[in-house]
Amino acid sequence: MLELYGTPVSSRLLLGTARYPSPAVLAQAVRRSGTKIVTVSLRRETAGGRNGGAFFELIRELGVRVLPNTAGCHSVSEAVLTAKMAREVFSTNWIKLEVIGHHDTLQPDVFGLVEAARILVGEGFEVFPYTTDDLVVAERLLDAGCEVLMPWCAPIGSAMGPQNLSALRAMRAHFPDVPLIVDAGIGRPSHAATVMELGYDAVLLNTAVAGAADPSAMAEAFAKAIEAGHAACHAGMLGPRDMAVPSTPVIGKAVFS
Repeated sequence: MLELYGTPVSSRLLLGTARYPSPAVLAQAVRRSGTKIVTVSLRRETAGGRNGGAFFELIRELGVRVLPNTAGCHSVSEAVLTAKMAREVFSTNWIKLEVIGHHDTLQPDVFGLVEAARILVGEGFEVFPYTTDDLVVAERLLDAGCEVLMPWCAPIGSAMGPQNLSALRAMRAHFPDVPLIVDAGIGRPSHAATVMELGYDAVLLNTAVAGAADPSAMAEAFAKAIEAGHAACHAGMLGPRDMAVPSTPVIGKAVFS
């Protein structure tokens, strides 16, 4: 079973809650996915005025754990303040930390990310940092006190799937005992299965589900793909070969003349 900051989690799918057609569709997708953790942007929902309270109540009714995030924050001070507000609203020390550095790609500002992570860990937060696939940055985040890493595989919402499998593979090999959750860029269930086959521990999704024609069916498809990829990794997959290998042995074959 997956364990995050000492908490056992029975599902390896984390689901975002933004951009669904309606609260009812969101609730159905969450239930059908089997997820036990949903991410919530405090900034996005509080901007909705009175609707924010109804949204938070819906999340509570779903009976899943909330992972608040600092989506939309572009500075250390902004991210730290948002994290503190989220802790008050949701009564949790968990925080998905985003410090965005580039408006077009939404790539993390890794320098600000490490600084904000160090501050938040010092104040008792359990930080889930949205980061790149850079090993040095990952080391700095672990040194800052993070116990989970969330590398991207492509820009947020791009649905491009894994763009650098070699880097993702290297990160998994370099940090064998650190929970690694692929966050951002997954577009299809096959993308999710691919990163899970590399040995990743979980996948965080939002746009690929919320933007589907049938979000609840897509949520279930992703859940199955993630479990399949995880099972395949631990079953021991065959490596690629540079020549054909017959499945039926030649030795002992009957000879007719």
